[in-house]
Amino acid sequence: MVEFSPQVIETIIKAAALIGAGLALIAGIGAGVGQGYAAGKAVESVARQPEARGIITITMLIGQAVAESTGIYALVFALILLFFIIL
Repeated sequence: MVEFSPQVIETIIKAAALIGAGLALIAGIGAGVGQGYAAGKAVESVARQPEARGIITITMLIGQAVAESTGIYALVFALILLFFIIL
């Protein structure tokens, strides 16, 4: 079995934390795509039924808030990895 020095182990942990933080931020792309898709479909719905604009807008905003929460969770996770594990 290979034994690593504490400095090597610490370096490996820091590298893994940086890679994890980068991968966590990829979730922001998904949130952005989901919000754009929802807004586009809402515009299509309003174009078909202008009288339902209010309810469509409210439903779209609630859906976008849920989609954005995923991106916020990913950002918080990445910040935790960067500042609490690395330092």
